[in-house]
Amino acid sequence: MSPLSRVLSAPAAPGAAGQVDALLSDPARSGKRDPSASPPEPAAGRPAEPEVWLPGGPAGLGTSAARALLPPTAGHGAPAPAATPRAGDPIPGLHCPPAVPADPAKVAEVDRRLEAWAHEISLFPPEWAGDFAGFQFGRAVVLQHPGAADLERLVVAGKLLVAENAIDDCYCEDYGGSPIGLGGRLIIAQSALDPLHTADGYQQQWHEGLGTDAPLRSYADAIQSYRDIATPSQVTRFVHDMARLHLGYLAEGSWAQTRTTPPVWQYLVMRQFNNFRPCLSLVDAVDGYELPEPLYSRPEVQRVTALACNAATLVNDLYSFTKEMAADEHHLNLPVVIAVEERCGLKDAFLKAVDIHNEIMHAFEDEAAAVATGGPLLARYTTGLAAWVAGNHEWHHTNTYRYSLPNYW
Repeated sequence: MSPLSRVLSAPAAPGAAGQVDALLSDPARSGKRDPSASPPEPAAGRPAEPEVWLPGGPAGLGTSAARALLPPTAGHGAPAPAATPRAGDPIPGLHCPPAVPADPAKVAEVDRRLEAWAHEISLFPPEWAGDFAGFQFGRAVVLQHPGAADLERLVVAGKLLVAENAIDDCYCEDYGGSPIGLGGRLIIAQSALDPLHTADGYQQQWHEGLGTDAPLRSYADAIQSYRDIATPSQVTRFVHDMARLHLGYLAEGSWAQTRTTPPVWQYLVMRQFNNFRPCLSLVDAVDGYELPEPLYSRPEVQRVTALACNAATLVNDLYSFTKEMAADEHHLNLPVVIAVEERCGLKDAFLKAVDIHNEIMHAFEDEAAAVATGGPLLARYTTGLAAWVAGNHEWHHTNTYRYSLPNYW
């Protein structure tokens, strides 16, 4: 699944977890599995309520920064996970810092403005409105940007999220999407962000072409809104990260077209491009400041940014797993490629994918804490990354309209 999950995808099927588990009985599909194998002991830290999760783990930046944004009464010492997670619970053992609770009034207003905007540009037909609401765009961006400078900046982040999902669905996956011819569609989409400069007659044809396609309209309008709140450097950074995203789409599409299951390391390369990085590119602009390019381009800052993006994207792999496998058992995600490479069952592969996520997440926390000592701007930026990762996890595990967990605990 593309990192910017599907705006128009159907909610998780009630029996999806059972369908996924049934795959384990077929060695040709999921590899051999030791029925006596036990899952790893889950880490402490599942919440009694899904709004705030305070896990154990190292006291790096990811934990401390997010805790600092929580109300003073936010709980500590949460109970150990139950044997079987309930609907809306996080994945047992998945390490992530706590999210700042989303203000319901702010969520409702962002949602209202985003839906009005989507209708204004005729982005989707009326019959898709339920899935649009079920995605919870407003709640996503409010959770991911708790330090937002104002409501308008949250709406801009929401517009970009909506537009990215529209391109993903309509060009790559569910609604007319296909790996065949994907490169031609994506290069035109990129031009909606990085405008064409050519002879007048062809410039006009390009402009008119953007206007005839709803996903292209959403890209063009959303990036204009971003230009209104961001610096030129921040816009250039975002446009570059969208090109990286489109390159990742092409890699995933090529493997889908040839029914290729890549080695795990190659899959992780693809996921570093086909991931949430464009969303995390916004953290300083949404919070109302700029991390200057000389700081942003430093290798250690690029590394912690990549670690945050990769951890957040693997969260999507894990929470989308049940829905994806119920719809298409060949769909690429981290547990599937692990199962094929290691010739193990999907349950064991899923639990190993949790461990891979946790290793990346701990590396982010530890290295971001070191980067944050480089000055107040770097501390603010790494805190914003940590908050985005935490909010992304909170949105995933509480969005029961879209996601459910396999019966692996």
